[in-house]
Amino acid sequence: MEGAEDSGAAAPPVPNLAPRHRQLIPTPCGPIKPCSELSFPVKIYFCVTILSLLSVIGLTIETLVQQTEEDFTISLIQLVGVVFCVYYVTRGILQENRQELIVFVLSILLVMFRSIVNFTVLSAEQKPKLLARFILILLVGSFDVICAIILIQSQSMMAFRVGGALESLQSQYFMLNLCFSMLTFDLQAQLCLCILLISLHEITLLHNIISATGALWACLKVTISIIAILKELKPLVWIFLSQNVPEVAYLIYLLYTVIREWGKGNSYTLEAAFITGSCISVAIKSVLFWALIHVYRSFGQGLRERMFSSYGRIDS
Repeated sequence: MEGAEDSGAAAPPVPNLAPRHRQLIPTPCGPIKPCSELSFPVKIYFCVTILSLLSVIGLTIETLVQQTEEDFTISLIQLVGVVFCVYYVTRGILQENRQELIVFVLSILLVMFRSIVNFTVLSAEQKPKLLARFILILLVGSFDVICAIILIQSQSMMAFRVGGALESLQSQYFMLNLCFSMLTFDLQAQLCLCILLISLHEITLLHNIISATGALWACLKVTISIIAILKELKPLVWIFLSQNVPEVAYLIYLLYTVIREWGKGNSYTLEAAFITGSCISVAIKSVLFWALIHVYRSFGQGLRERMFSSYGRIDS
């Protein structure tokens, strides 16, 4: 009896590998923290950032009708970027997603850079009228960027709370999160490229129709990929990958067309923006495919069940 008691007492404790996300809120892109978990400074930053982004959206819409065709296109792309920024900062804070916050910082820096360029080209009579707005954009933008950088450098516990103490599941959760982020970046890049294509003078009416249809195609593609990842459906993953083949081929053809017609217009701004955007889009797709392959290989290894175990079935 004493030997049995000694062996029982000497047995090592069993580690608790269960996920710590009972208080998290389920979403299609994974669990997020409730606002009650945020510290008071983060809550203040979150509210100020959302209000500032809504203000920028309002100012951009107001100035859209007063600009030339080229400026209108750039302002419309900026509007799309700011709308996505609302999603980025929300998911970045509530899901402790560093890549979303990094893209948010880059987007705010672009908005600030464009404001500086626009202010420098104003006439001496117009500058005093817009000086207050210009200073406000720089101050609020700097505040958003500095606070976001601090959040990026802070420790993230979301992978541990969702995947538990198993490092393999934490790694799978990171790749899943990266995949969702790349899907959002890819959608934003495609929408911006569609806007640029419609604005290019050397593109024909047929290309404009294809570009307009491309926005719907991009939304359909993202929907299919999200369903494939959440439900771990391998056939849908292959359908998503096949959808990108004609898209990349068409993008290469358009790049050839734009480069061939380079210099025939009065301005290179839209053409340069399209070439830059195309390169960024290809880079995003490369990272997306790499992350998706890792997520594809982890299907059936338990991450899906852990992410949604405390909320019931995912199908509901």
